[in-house]
Amino acid sequence: MKTMTSRLKPPWPCATLETTGRQSAWRRNGSSAPAKARAKNAFTPSASWAPCAWRAASPRWRRCCRTPTPRWSRKRARPSGKSTPTWKSATPASQSRRHAAGLVQLAPRRAAGVTSQSGSLRVISAIFFTSGIPALIYQLVWQRSLFTIYGINIESVTVVVTAFMLGLGIGSFVGGRLTRLKLPLLGLFAGIEFCIGAFGLVSLALFHAVGEFTLGLGTLATGLVTFALVLLPTVLMGATLPLLTAHLVRHSGNVGQSVGWLYFVNTLGSAFACFLVAFVVMRALGQQGAVTLAASLNLLVGAGAWLAQRGTPSLPPPATALEGSFRRRGFLFALLLSALCGYIALSYEILWYRLYSFSTGGSAHAFALLLGCYLLGIALGSAASRRFCRTQGPQQLLALSAFTLAANVASFLLVPAAGQLAGLAHWGFSYPLVILAAGLLGATFPLICHYAIAPDARAGEGLSYLYLANIVGSGAGSLVTGFVLMDHWSMGAISLFLALLGLLLSAALLLPAKLPMPRLARRLALALGAGVVLAALTGPLFEGIYERLYYKSRYEGQRFAHLVESKSGVVSVTHDGEIHGGGIYDGRFSVDLVNDSNMIVRAYALSLFHAAPREVLIIGLSSGSWAQVVANHPQVEKVTIVEISPSYLEVIPRFPEEAGLLKNPKVEIIIDDGRRWLRRNEDRRFDFILQNTSFNWRAHTTNLLSREYHMLVKGHLKPGGVFFFNTTWSGEAQRTAALSFAHAARFINFMAVSDEPLSIDAARWREVLAGYRIEGRRVFELSRERHRARLNEILSIVETLRQGPPPGPGFSMESRESLLARTEGLREITDDNMGTEWYFNP
Repeated sequence: MKTMTSRLKPPWPCATLETTGRQSAWRRNGSSAPAKARAKNAFTPSASWAPCAWRAASPRWRRCCRTPTPRWSRKRARPSGKSTPTWKSATPASQSRRHAAGLVQLAPRRAAGVTSQSGSLRVISAIFFTSGIPALIYQLVWQRSLFTIYGINIESVTVVVTAFMLGLGIGSFVGGRLTRLKLPLLGLFAGIEFCIGAFGLVSLALFHAVGEFTLGLGTLATGLVTFALVLLPTVLMGATLPLLTAHLVRHSGNVGQSVGWLYFVNTLGSAFACFLVAFVVMRALGQQGAVTLAASLNLLVGAGAWLAQRGTPSLPPPATALEGSFRRRGFLFALLLSALCGYIALSYEILWYRLYSFSTGGSAHAFALLLGCYLLGIALGSAASRRFCRTQGPQQLLALSAFTLAANVASFLLVPAAGQLAGLAHWGFSYPLVILAAGLLGATFPLICHYAIAPDARAGEGLSYLYLANIVGSGAGSLVTGFVLMDHWSMGAISLFLALLGLLLSAALLLPAKLPMPRLARRLALALGAGVVLAALTGPLFEGIYERLYYKSRYEGQRFAHLVESKSGVVSVTHDGEIHGGGIYDGRFSVDLVNDSNMIVRAYALSLFHAAPREVLIIGLSSGSWAQVVANHPQVEKVTIVEISPSYLEVIPRFPEEAGLLKNPKVEIIIDDGRRWLRRNEDRRFDFILQNTSFNWRAHTTNLLSREYHMLVKGHLKPGGVFFFNTTWSGEAQRTAALSFAHAARFINFMAVSDEPLSIDAARWREVLAGYRIEGRRVFELSRERHRARLNEILSIVETLRQGPPPGPGFSMESRESLLARTEGLREITDDNMGTEWYFNP
């Protein structure tokens, strides 16, 4: 008899037979079971008897109810390839746990109507999709706010990211425990959304208030405070997936498909939020506007969930389900799988962020777009995995092993493939590769859940443990890969390590699948062969990867003269002395003022604005050329340098002109975030603060250009002190400085600002420049005509302040009044609006 997909009429009028593929279900339509059927099976149904399971290939049928349940047994296959199902009477002791827990619950639920169930699924999908949007907005904005408070050095970033993950993991555990209570799950979900929204409205003010009192803490204490700040909202966010999974499993009876679908819609909402944040929200609303929008969505989602709960019939699980366990055989193995998959996935994300951050020069869009594509891939992978969750058995392990192998091969190849594409097209064209690799990674979690969790009333609790393990693994990725491995290994070495770990995991998944030995040997050989091939290709594929990403279409086989990879970033130097920090121009190794190739004249300008700059603070070290100039200023007695990346200290000793800086007794070098150091050292005062800021559109540069930062710097200036910093030609940055200080002047693309009148004296400057020496060598040999001409050319810039600057940027000075008139209509940069970061996309 052929397998049918249709509705058949049984031999009695009171029932219908539904067949879909290989499985079908018989439902009672209001009358008692036929006597003929009872006699044939010698089985008397209880009062609650209703559903029966059928196979279209056999006239036999089976009942699934709360009394002892008949079950299928399959004989050895006939030569024709078919098999004959036969009855075995099941005793209570031999019933499987999932039957006792009410696994086959589809028919009783359908008694309320298939249409209502599909409608409920659509409502839940819409609710969970929407809830993913504010969750991602919060993550991006809160991380940004905490980075502003505690700094953007690698220690602070690691602490903040890990705190978020731990909160989500604890929330998953709490959500799983909540599913055991006899409470309406959608109602709980609605309450959680209301609480998240309420917290979101006051979150930024709370973060800044707490940050004011905790700046002086060490790394561990800072981590604990950060964890406490985000604990409540992240716990609430983490609890939502187990709650909705438990709700959906009660209706579907399938864990893998439930988790896959919920993971899909929620992650799809988060991916949508990433693109929304990158192109609209941050630019138009700023941080406070973004969290207000997120809180409004939370309230909307909560209201929708509450209404959905009111319209959902109460479906309490059977009493026997509450007595069982959510665990299936191999649950501890599944916990390990989930943790390792989380570690591998998060570690790849860290590598990919370095890839795109370097390729874009640190654009603010890079992380949001990468995260959006990553989450979109996770969502699509979760949806694709559902088709492998229709049955239970070793095939789940085979599918999981195949996905793991493919995901790690694709993830390994993504970086070199993106490097190749960088020379052919815009860097954004490689994002589909992220979607593909992340999709393969995203398919693993639903498959693990389907393999390890029985679809009973405690499915949500079982999911919470797996989700917690996954989050713990992800946190380990942030700590181990981001904080340790990236400080010792290259990108290629880390990629190979992760790929081999993933292939080992793929091979391990084959062992409990109980495959025939020849088939097992073939699959193990495939994993081993893939590992050998990837190891052999690592060198050729990753050779020159940073050069390809930097030069792009101009790449012709060039190699950097020096390259330093560390957890703090990538520092590279070309053969002509140009230095790059994170893939963007960051200066040049040169102190030559006569042949000025890097506008180092700005570093020589201290005496133009200040009569006696004895104590100087420099924010940012880079090549050390500027610091070398300032340290050798004849009037300077003490130089304090704050640099966020220690990688520059590995490069400077290789250049003789700057190497002496590291041994200069006047110089103190501190590795820290500049803004955080200023807030932690409120008692330090300086005559002159010099800051050669990076490009204004780079991520987090606003932290050094905003009005709030100017107020912070103002508190560290001695009477008559001057703040002299690079605006990289940003009209917004220039206007913000002029509005923050009572006195200001533009010097090329720098701003000199002070709360006291600037002491601009060309004669004093000429005298200092004429006698300037760098480690004993004169800057100007005034006996040479060319040197005298160059000195006069430099001094001529002061005349432009009186005559008025020429139109457009150039070698000139401009007064505060002229600057404010020129920049009329441009907005002032604040921590909240983030300046021009979200307006420029390289």
